[in-house]
Parts: sequence; structure tokens; C-alpha cells
Amino acid sequence: MAEIGFTLMCEQTPAKELVEDAVAAERTGFDYAVISDHYFPWLEEMGHSPYAWSVLGAVAQATERLPLMTYVTCPIMRYHPAVVAQKAATVGVLSDGRFTLGVGAGENLNEHVVGHGWPPVNTRHEMFREAIEVIKELFQGGYRNYRGEYFDIDSARLFDLPERPVPIAVAASGEQSVDIAAELGDGLVATDPDGSLVEKFAASGGEGKPVYGQLAVCYDPDRDAAIERAHRMWRWAVTGWKVMSELPAPVNFAAATETVRPQDVAEKVPCGADVDAVVEAVRQYTDAGFTHLALVQVGRERQREFFEWSEKELLPALRDLAKN
Repeated sequence: MAEIGFTLMCEQTPAKELVEDAVAAERTGFDYAVISDHYFPWLEEMGHSPYAWSVLGAVAQATERLPLMTYVTCPIMRYHPAVVAQKAATVGVLSDGRFTLGVGAGENLNEHVVGHGWPPVNTRHEMFREAIEVIKELFQGGYRNYRGEYFDIDSARLFDLPERPVPIAVAASGEQSVDIAAELGDGLVATDPDGSLVEKFAASGGEGKPVYGQLAVCYDPDRDAAIERAHRMWRWAVTGWKVMSELPAPVNFAAATETVRPQDVAEKVPCGADVDAVVEAVRQYTDAGFTHLALVQVGRERQREFFEWSEKELLPALRDLAKN
């Protein structure tokens, strides 16, 4: 059975509330927590996007046992990989080794803000490989130099490192990125329950490493209200990764999803208070070989009730699934 995590969704939640959610997730019994790292929300209706790394520092101090992870940070444009290495190491120290750095090749939505344009996907993957190499180099300690086509570091050193190097989980959606994940990563991050991607990761060198996924749910005692909220807040997710990585702004996601119907979202997001629907959705990931799955509660309106429901009904049902 996969470990079940909770997603601190920066795009829909203000900073202080995210810290409160992390404490609640730990108290509820979730196995770990991940945090998104965005500059923009996907849609204006989501309404928030605080700086994930500041929130992580606060969460590391407010929690005691909860493993933490970025899901995911892009280290190729908005952040130089040397800076990503420094802040990941710092969170590793603050959390007493509870932190995993999840990295991905990013989305135009967040990276265009620095004004350098948005490279084609092959170039992004080349940059991504170099960025991970830089981060891993700095995690070894001591003064380090690196000369690449896209990134250089000149006599750089991280003075504050955790007792063990921060693990790096690498997001992948196709062959190029899954090869990078298998070669350089300590785990795989994927958004869909694609067993072939997990098999490719294992065959390319990732055998036995953790595989992280994410599942959106929209809890509400009123299923119709849940479907309305899921459509309003989550319709961007039905566009697929090739669209999600290229559009530059929330207004573009709004335009791209004008014809998405509430039932289209409800087909992908379990809505309401049906535990069995969530269990079946989780089963798709476990059957595909995922070892970790972070749930996202869509919207802030029912977050407290979601934790109560999870503690009393959902998490016990998922643990029962593990026994069977």
C-alpha cells in the first residue's frame, strides 16, 4: 500500500493557513506532506500563490514527524540550481532530515516571469539534467565548480548541510524525463497512474526507488457543491501536461477551459463524501506501482471538514485496502 500524503496547495491557500494545514495533516495521521512551488495560481479563482520555501521553513518548525517534499520545484529559470541546493539543504537542516527535494522541468506559467522566454521541451530537459547535476554536486559538501552549457558554478559551497544529503525526486512524463529520473534521481514523481512510466523508470535504473503521485479529491457532504467547486477551481487540470507546461498565464488557462463541463472534471476528481470512490482512485495508483500518493483537497472551503473525514473514514478505509 502506498503511503498517503497531503498536499499543501499554495495556489489556493494563503501562507499562514498552509502552515495550519500542515499541522492538521500531521495530527490527522497523513504519512507525509508535499507543497507546490508556484509563482501564479493556475486560475484567478484560486486566488493565492505564496512563496513555498518561506512556508516550508515555518512548516518545518510547526511539525514534528511529518516528512516534507516540494511537488515540484523547477531549478532551470526562476531559480538558479545553486540557490535551489542552498534552500533545500537549509530545509533539510530545519526539518531534521525530513525533507525531500522534488524537482521538475517546470511550466511557462511560473518561469516566464524572469523574462528569459520559454525554451522548447528538448532544451528544457537538457537544462534540467544540468541543474540536477549542479544540485547533487553541491550536496556533497566542500567547494565545487561546474561548467555546463546552461549553468556554471564558481567555487560554490553550502556551509549548512543536513546529516545526510537531501533526497531528490525527479518529475517525469515521458521517455526523456524518466531517463533523467532513473539516472540522477532518488525517486520518481508522476501525475498520472501510468504503469508503463513506472516500469520504464525501474528498467532504466530506478528499481526499488520510491514513486510519488498526486490525486485531487473534492470532499463535501453535498456532492453537487463539490462538483461545482471542482469545476471552478480545478478545470485547468483536464488540459493535460503538454498544454499545462506551455500556457503563460491564468487567463490563458481560463480561455483553454471555457468548454470544460462540470461532469468532465467530476470524471477525474472524486467529488462528495464517497470513500469508496477515493479508494478506487487510489487503487489505480497502487496497481501502477506508486509507493506514495499525496491527496489534494480542492478548495479551502471544506479543509477542516476534509481532515475530520479523512481521520474518521478515509484513512482507515485506505489502511484496510493495504491489508487486502
